[in-house]
Amino acid sequence: MAVKKYKPVTPGLRGMTGYTFEEITKSKPEKALIVSLPSHAGRNVYGRVTVRHRGGGVRQYVRMVDFKRDKLNIPAKVAAIEYDPGRTARLALLFYADGEKRYIIAPLGVKVGDTLFSGPNSEIRPGNCLPISSIPVGTLIHNVELKIGKGAQLVRSAGAAAQLLAKEGEYAQVRMPSGEVRLVLQGCYATIGQVGNLDHGNIKLGKAGRKRHMGIRPTVRGSAMSPRDHPHGGGEGRQPIGKPGPRTPWGKPTLGYKTRRNKLTNKFIVRRRSKTSR
Repeated sequence: MAVKKYKPVTPGLRGMTGYTFEEITKSKPEKALIVSLPSHAGRNVYGRVTVRHRGGGVRQYVRMVDFKRDKLNIPAKVAAIEYDPGRTARLALLFYADGEKRYIIAPLGVKVGDTLFSGPNSEIRPGNCLPISSIPVGTLIHNVELKIGKGAQLVRSAGAAAQLLAKEGEYAQVRMPSGEVRLVLQGCYATIGQVGNLDHGNIKLGKAGRKRHMGIRPTVRGSAMSPRDHPHGGGEGRQPIGKPGPRTPWGKPTLGYKTRRNKLTNKFIVRRRSKTSR
């Protein structure tokens, strides 16, 4: 996929880039595989804002993606490559031999007409899904499960790929895109190859309106607020924050402050992304 540049006929178009969509082969999604969900604008069931800076945006249909790949040893033909507004990766529409249709994350190199398989005896090629115990060491993988049968939870964004480093006992060592090395059960499934749409990181939005189309509202600096609204606010003119470190609007330390609470998974992390041992 290539990145296109816009002619700067307006200030917003200067520096803006976008997708060429040359890999997209189908413009409308499968009606049986989409769900319409209302926008909650970052509010919970009580109507309180729990995620700030959300609201508006273009209405989107949620595509039901098959992250489990539990149709074992049934050939599936790639019928189309589609755009998904809710994720950075592209989707591949699979037609199974028994007549069922499913969406999967489109791996790099998979094209329309290819035949994909799931199962322990599948061939080692991009798009096929196997248990980690059946994948050779050194292979690039994505859509990695954390719990057997739950479905892929890791390495699902555009251009991402993990690498299988070693196998020992019932666990395997997998290096994540962040550099973290993690233990994953060998019974968990993973998909061979790298996620497609590699040029996603080269896209420049160019104007604030494209963020609003995504449903993301503006963010106001804390130093521009009053001291009643933010710990950084107040003062005549531009002032330092007046504290040892930056704070959230609720007074909690931020920007480097460690907030990890789930200590139970520490035993599965062999090396953190900070390159230091645990």
